[in-house]
Amino acid sequence: MSFYQHETAIIDPGATIGDGTSIWHWVHVSAGAVIGSSCVLGQNVFVANKVIIGNGVKIQNNVSVYDNVTIEDDVFCGPAMVFTNVYNPRAFIERKQEYKDTLIKRGATLGANCTIISGIIIGEYAFIGAGALVNKDVPAFALYVGVPAQHIGWMTKFGERMQLPLIGEGSYTCPHTGEVYTLKDNVVVFATNSPDRPK
Repeated sequence: MSFYQHETAIIDPGATIGDGTSIWHWVHVSAGAVIGSSCVLGQNVFVANKVIIGNGVKIQNNVSVYDNVTIEDDVFCGPAMVFTNVYNPRAFIERKQEYKDTLIKRGATLGANCTIISGIIIGEYAFIGAGALVNKDVPAFALYVGVPAQHIGWMTKFGERMQLPLIGEGSYTCPHTGEVYTLKDNVVVFATNSPDRPK
């Protein structure tokens, strides 16, 4: 396999890293981690053993991806955003057997300094605003902001807010890509055969 490793980065023996991935200054990848192709891990990223990262993922500076986190393809993790894996940690109580699984689905954006509480699912192409505290599952294409995070809208794959109601029904055509989205039963469905990864 062919990937870039900065001279200050530490990759423990046994880690799996895909072609075209770039691992920058002072990154530490643990032995059991699986990282896909064409990813970028920015300065001071830590990846634990029980972590799976898909293809095309960008993890910005100062992010720690702890055990039991799975990140699917094309996810963006903003600078200094936070994952957790224990709901009620105490320094003096061992809770490694209580780690909760967290799943970040394809194409989602996790904004700078947001916090993702363990045990939840962030849906495909969802968008979490900077500084948000997410403590419940987020639907596909949903826009969540605030502390605790609240649902305030819907986002296109292109990364812009749709003109759709929070609840009810409607449709929206992205002016950049022509992709059509339909809201029905409070779920947004991507309704065209447009390219999977808009440029």
